[in-house]
Amino acid sequence: MTMFGGSEDWQVHDQKTGRRKYLTADERRRFLAAADRQAPSKRALCHVLTYAGCRISEALALTIHQVDGERLALTFRTLKRRRTVFRVVPVPQTVIDMVCALPVEADGRLWRLHRVTAWRAVKATMQRAGIADGPGTCPKGLRHGFGICAAGHNVPTNLIQRWMGHARPTTTAIYLDAVGVEERQFAARMW
Repeated sequence: MTMFGGSEDWQVHDQKTGRRKYLTADERRRFLAAADRQAPSKRALCHVLTYAGCRISEALALTIHQVDGERLALTFRTLKRRRTVFRVVPVPQTVIDMVCALPVEADGRLWRLHRVTAWRAVKATMQRAGIADGPGTCPKGLRHGFGICAAGHNVPTNLIQRWMGHARPTTTAIYLDAVGVEERQFAARMW
C-alpha cells in the first residue's frame, strides 16, 4: 500500500537528511506576509494553500461555486481517490474575501494557471519570505504544515482527516506522531 505517493513508512522528515517536509508556524507567517505583497491572484492562491491544506491541483480546480461565504468554507474535489469525493474545509473570512474578489472565468474557475506555473509561484514566494530551501519549501510543505498545525492545536483526528481528504486515519496519524504533544509534556515533567 502507498501513502502520499510513497511507502507506508512515509514520515514528515526527509529520509536522507532528516530535514522536515513541512513549514513551521513562523515560516507560514513569513510566507503569508510575502504572499500579501503579490498580485491578488497569487496572494489568494497562497492563502488558500496555507489555510485549507489542499493540494495545489485541488486549489487550481476550485470554482466560485465551491466558495461558501456563509459557512466560511471551501469545497474541494479530493484527488488521489478512485471515486469522486468532495470535502468542505473551513477557512478564515479573509481567505473567502480574497477569493471572492478574484475575476472569475466563464467556467467559474478562479485560476487559469498550469500546476507547474503555480508551483513555481509558491516556491518563489517562499524564497522571498527567506525560508531556507529544503524538502518543505514547496506547496506540499504548506499542506504538511497545515496537518502539523492542526494536530498541534488538538484538532480531533477525524476533522484533520476530513479536511485533508485522507482515506484512512493511519495517514492522518503521521501528523499526530510528528507533533508528539503528549511526548513533549512527558519530557517537560522530567526537565
